Amino acid sequence: MLLQAFTSPSTSPKPSPMRAYELIVHKRQGGVLGAADIQAFMEGFVAGTVADYQMAAMCMAIFFRGLNEEELWAWTKAIMYSGEGEAFNLSSLPGIKVDKHSTGGVGDKLSLVLAPWVASTGVVVPMVSGRGLGHTGGTLDKLESIEGFCTRLSKERFLDILGRHGVCMAGQTQTLAPADKKLYALRDVSATVDCLPLIASSIMGKKLAEGADALVLDVKLGNGAFMPTETKARALAQTLIGIGERMGKPTVALLSRMDAPLGHAIGNALEVKEALEMLHGRGPEDAMALTRRLAVEMLLLAKRAKEVAEAEAVLSHALHSGAAFQKFVDMAKAQGANVAQLENPKLLPKAKLCKALLSPRTGYVHKQEAMAIGLGAVALGAGRARAEEEIDASVGFVLLCKPGEHIEKGQPWIEIHANEEGRLEAAMARLEGAFEVGEEPPKAQPLVVGYMDKGCLI
Repeated sequence: MLLQAFTSPSTSPKPSPMRAYELIVHKRQGGVLGAADIQAFMEGFVAGTVADYQMAAMCMAIFFRGLNEEELWAWTKAIMYSGEGEAFNLSSLPGIKVDKHSTGGVGDKLSLVLAPWVASTGVVVPMVSGRGLGHTGGTLDKLESIEGFCTRLSKERFLDILGRHGVCMAGQTQTLAPADKKLYALRDVSATVDCLPLIASSIMGKKLAEGADALVLDVKLGNGAFMPTETKARALAQTLIGIGERMGKPTVALLSRMDAPLGHAIGNALEVKEALEMLHGRGPEDAMALTRRLAVEMLLLAKRAKEVAEAEAVLSHALHSGAAFQKFVDMAKAQGANVAQLENPKLLPKAKLCKALLSPRTGYVHKQEAMAIGLGAVALGAGRARAEEEIDASVGFVLLCKPGEHIEKGQPWIEIHANEEGRLEAAMARLEGAFEVGEEPPKAQPLVVGYMDKGCLI
């Protein structure tokens, strides 16, 4: 089934380098940018008349000066319609189309499980995802660790797969919000990742362009999140919900902790392997619980279920009947993947070296610092220090215990999977101080600390 797209053509002139310079200065000095100027600046960035270094300077000005509500709305729309004014129209597909977005975490492979699981219940899930950003992993990088899995799809192929299978997981097409694709990489290397208006506009510009009718957000907080405190996470969630509701897209958010990695696996192929376990209902307790909670919210927004208990029953049947795993296989096959690796995860990329680090004492695990572990994964090659770097799909970590669990002195707490001795040593250096053991069990902390919807805007 081939779907159409709708356009919102622009006639704004693209700014010259000098005009771009003036806009950067204006924002740096605390001025307010007009909607037409924002649109022209963004179009110039995509076209190349605004240089990358000028956009980096603008992002830094926004980092320090922020965007007011109207500027943020204009910046988001400029991203959304940057692909020659194009956004997807999915109205010919049945039902309410729902997507999910996470603000980024370590070991967060939930989208790989969530999208096919929800789609296997009959909900259409158009998922346009991103690559690793800073210390966090990227959904596209994980998927591409599966041999042949193509995330660089044309508009026509994305829409065709979505129409046939009810789910497609890909990056931006050439014409779908291309400004965000460029900005995503630029922010990663210009120290402007953790900026609320840039995060919010990136997420919503892309998600609104993909044509979803509703959106569930997983807004992370903690030492491994871009929003370290609950206050900042709530501010981001409120901003995202406000943009969604202004566009007429019901949006809800869960606030979840990212002080420790999700699940046991960190690294692309390792996380795919764990995601496959989850699709068989055998995954880590924390990752399974959060995935299920997000799936429930998606089914409720899609009106596939009227209440939580009904949604949970529908999801349990899809998981344990094998429908969720089969939906992932069907989608992956349609996107060119070698499905033999899904049926036999031992065929996924595997690192040459494996080294375990041992607990220095007996007691209870108090800390597995997500930020340090995420940066350690980057040091191994599982993430990028620069936008142009290649990802090593096989490397990463496997956590052999979780916070709150008891561990003996000399017992392994983490496995390091590496391909180079130098990178292994660099990762070990990053892990110093990331693991702590105490005599008493730590106070249990809920993984999900809050729920927000349009009521937070009142």
